[in-house]
Parts: sequence; structure tokens; C-alpha cells
Amino acid sequence: MPSSGAELPTTTTTRPTGVPVTRRAAGARRRLNRLHLQRVRNGLPAVAFAVPVLLIFLVFSWGPIVRGLVMSLQQTNLIDPVKWVGLENFRYVLTDPAVGQASLNTLWFTLLALLFGFPVPVLLAMFLSELRGKSWLYSTLAYLPVITPPVVAILLWRFFYDPSPSGMFNTILGAVGLGPFPWLDSPSSAMPSIVLEATWAGAGNAVIIYLAALTSVRADLYEAAELDGAGVGRRVWHVMLPHLRGVLLLMLLLQVIGTMQLFTEPLLFTGGGPQGSTMTILLLIYNYAFVNGDYGAATALSVLLALALAVLSAGFQFATRGWSTE
Repeated sequence: MPSSGAELPTTTTTRPTGVPVTRRAAGARRRLNRLHLQRVRNGLPAVAFAVPVLLIFLVFSWGPIVRGLVMSLQQTNLIDPVKWVGLENFRYVLTDPAVGQASLNTLWFTLLALLFGFPVPVLLAMFLSELRGKSWLYSTLAYLPVITPPVVAILLWRFFYDPSPSGMFNTILGAVGLGPFPWLDSPSSAMPSIVLEATWAGAGNAVIIYLAALTSVRADLYEAAELDGAGVGRRVWHVMLPHLRGVLLLMLLLQVIGTMQLFTEPLLFTGGGPQGSTMTILLLIYNYAFVNGDYGAATALSVLLALALAVLSAGFQFATRGWSTE
């Protein structure tokens, strides 16, 4: 028998709650399953509407990209049997002297467009934002060249660029003792002439974007600057430009990408002349495909251009990633 001082062991019993734990967990899982099925049923109509759109996007957007990548490895004129040549098309375009000349011409156009075509919409938008009355009219006039069909605009400017003394621009400049100028007929002036027309044709889009960005600037900032005696120049530098910084960087990148794909203007103005001074990369791609019938070389050069623009865009975004938020 245990001694009188020893403690007897005690046992603890838990009162049943009425529902076993396993049954409660099973009920919770069933409720979650019903909720999941209900969400799936609710999302089916959205998926049904999205699938055709995604298929159309894949077929008409990514389909040509994949087809171009495949064609860049082939020798084909779309008529004769296809011949796989691997990287031979890339070797051909990289050693073609015309590619080097077209690249230099494209870079020259890009530089001129950035020097002269990029500041014009910014200054015009700032000028229009300072107008107090009928600003809508001036905005409409600034946007008017954009809605003009490009072919019509180029043919109109070809008439303006008539190199004879009776040409419109030469007549106007002749009134002040200048000219006549050869415009599109001279290798030295052909590309600047194209830049002038391209700036006129495309500035309206940028003006509207800059005007929309300027509307986000608080009016009290302008009022404070005026009370401090700031003139127009100081208001532009200290109020407008800081608020346009992010938009300016984006538009700069878009303009570089757009100018690197110049095609319509040199095709209709000069056809790449005179003396190849306006032959651009896209116009050379056009000649490869539709003049020479070498679609493999054309797509290979297209792939190289796309890669160059992708690297340029990535580098620009990396270099300016903190500028728009400073």
C-alpha cells in the first residue's frame, strides 16, 4: 500500500463539444470548395470573352514576329522552295556596305530630329499653355497636320520643295534675298528637308500630350512664382519643366524609336537618293524584300533592328530609371 504522504495520479477529461474536429475540418473544406467553384463559374464568362481576343492578338501580333524569325533563317522569295541557310542572311546584311550607309543616314536623321524636332513641340505646348483665350483654336491648328494623310502631306511638301527659282519656298526666301536652294536634290540638304517636314507632320501629337501634362500643374505654383517676380523663363524652368520631366523622358524614347524606323518620307520624297543620302534602314529592308526579292535578308535586317531598339530601350530605361521621380 502507498504511504499516506504519496500523491495519487490525477486524470483530466475534456468535455466533448458535440462535433468532432475532423467533421468541422471537413465542413470547412466543403465550404471553401463551394466558394472556389462559385468563383470559377463567375469567371467563365470573362474567360469566354477574353479567349477570342487573346487568340486574335497572338495570331496577328506574335504570329508575324515568329514567322519573321523563322524566315530570317531561310532563303526564300515566297515562290520557290524554301532553303534553310541558318545565319547566312545575318552575315550577308552585316557585310553589305549599303547597311552601313543606311545606318549612318538613319542616325543622322535621328540626331537632326532630336536637335530640331524634339524641342519644337515642348516650346509650342508651353506657349499655348500661357494663352488665356482661344487656346482651343491654337491647339486645333497645332494638331491639324497630324490628321492630314501622310501621302498627301508629302506630295504637298514636294511641291513646296521645288528647287527651281519659281518654287514656293524658293520664291518666299527669294523675297528676302536668299536662295534658290536645291532642297531634296542635294545630298547635303535632302535629309534636313525631310526632318523639317517630319517635324511639321508629327509635332501635333506631342503638343497635345505636353498640354495634357501641363494641366496637372497646380495653379497656385504659377501664382506663387508670379508673386516672387518670376518671369516667363523662370516659370518655365522652375515650374513647368520639373512637372514635364517624366513625360519628356518617355517622349524622348518614343521619338528615338520612331525616327529609327523612318520609311514613308524618304520613299516618297527621294526614293533613297540623291546618291543614297536618304537611304534608311527601313527603306533598305523594303528594297531587299520588294525590289530584290530577298525576303530572308529583309527579315534578318528587321530582326537586327528590333534587337538594337530593344537594347536601346532597356539601356535608356536603366539609365533614367530615377530621373522621373527625383
